[in-house]
Amino acid sequence: MTFYAPPPQDVSHPQQQQPKAARKKVTIQTLNNLRQSNTPITTLTAYDYPTALACSSSPLVDITLIGDSLAQVALGLPSTTHLTLSDMIHHARAVARGTTHPLLVADMPFGTYHASTDSTILNAVRLIQEAHIDAIKMEGGEEIAPLVTRLTGIGIPVMGHVGLLPQRHVALSGYKVQGRTADAARRVVRDALALQEAGAFSIVVEAVPKELGRYVTEKLRVPTIGIGAGPWTSGQVLVIDDALGSWAGHKPKFARRFAELKALRDGGVHRYAEAVRGGTFPDSFVESYAMAQEEWERFIKAETIVEEKQVKKD
Repeated sequence: MTFYAPPPQDVSHPQQQQPKAARKKVTIQTLNNLRQSNTPITTLTAYDYPTALACSSSPLVDITLIGDSLAQVALGLPSTTHLTLSDMIHHARAVARGTTHPLLVADMPFGTYHASTDSTILNAVRLIQEAHIDAIKMEGGEEIAPLVTRLTGIGIPVMGHVGLLPQRHVALSGYKVQGRTADAARRVVRDALALQEAGAFSIVVEAVPKELGRYVTEKLRVPTIGIGAGPWTSGQVLVIDDALGSWAGHKPKFARRFAELKALRDGGVHRYAEAVRGGTFPDSFVESYAMAQEEWERFIKAETIVEEKQVKKD
């Protein structure tokens, strides 16, 4: 009988090599140059090493954002307010290991920048040092401008976030479009200007009328990153699970599916289970290891001797 004997190989998971960069590292100056040349800035979220590799796979992705949306899409939590700083650091470190050229930005979780200026600085420094990110993102407007001033003053780059603030969804009575009245629109503009003057290098504008998204972009000197803010912001961001169709939850109006990975994933899981149940996986030759015939015979002979001795002993 002939046995299939593959060449010797390491069956353990080898140490993952650092992925190669698709382009030079994106900097804040890169973003400013893109804005000035009217080149839309591309941003996607990532929550772990595989999604970081996905973001880094395209030279057209400028920013990878470890959004606090990881609470829902990666951890199964009901809202972003349940995410802790330790959760964010753990996930951001994994994203950092898979990130090459994109500028790496992480959300400051709810509660990490609300107690005091000193605690905000300490939490931001922890994110930078322990998670190996490039910049932080904070939700809010005029009320957080002094914090942004302090952080940027000590060299911590800050991305702002105005319009819909998911961390305040309870206070806002849900995830509702902001800035739909004249007064509300003026408030969004004031918040964006305050963050710019405080030193924010870019500002996310979420869930506002497209006209307001365009107006805010034209008023600011720094890039705006829109999510549900129309096509005229300096750039766009989507949750990667919304973009790739791997999220089973609610699909926002502003999201577009660029792939349907959930169907592929679930189909693959079912086909695997069918193959195991049907006995067709693993294949005895292609997907299995083998022992040389003479070694197998030695093994059987030794086992037989042991069993015979045990019988005599009993």
